[in-house]
Amino acid sequence: MQRLIVVVTLCLLALAALGQSTSKYQVAMITEVKPRQAPGDGTSDPTSYDVSVKVGDTIYVVLYTQPLGEIPAKYETGHELLVLVGKNTITYNDMLGRSLQVPIESQRPAADPKPSK
Repeated sequence: MQRLIVVVTLCLLALAALGQSTSKYQVAMITEVKPRQAPGDGTSDPTSYDVSVKVGDTIYVVLYTQPLGEIPAKYETGHELLVLVGKNTITYNDMLGRSLQVPIESQRPAADPKPSK
C-alpha cells in the first residue's frame, strides 16, 4: 500500500512539473543609463532613468524608477543580470530576490560592427 502511495505521489509531482509554464530567463547587460528629468522639475537628482539593456541580439530601452534608499542606476552600466522579456515589460530580480518589472519603452536590433574586407 505504501508503494502505491509513493508511486501515485511521484506521478502527481511529475504531472505538476510538466504543467508549469516554462519561463526563460536570459542574460542581459546594461549598456547605457540616461537620467530622465521630469518636465518643470527643479530637483537635481532624477529618480527615473532610461536604461538600455542588451538581451541576445536586441537592445531594449526600459524606464527604471529608483526606489527610495537604493543606489542610483547610473552606477550599474556594464552590469549583467538575468531577465525575463515579456511583451511590454522586462522582469528581473533585485539583490533581495524580489521580482520587479520595468516597462519597455522601445527596442531595436543590436548593431554588430561588421569587419571590413
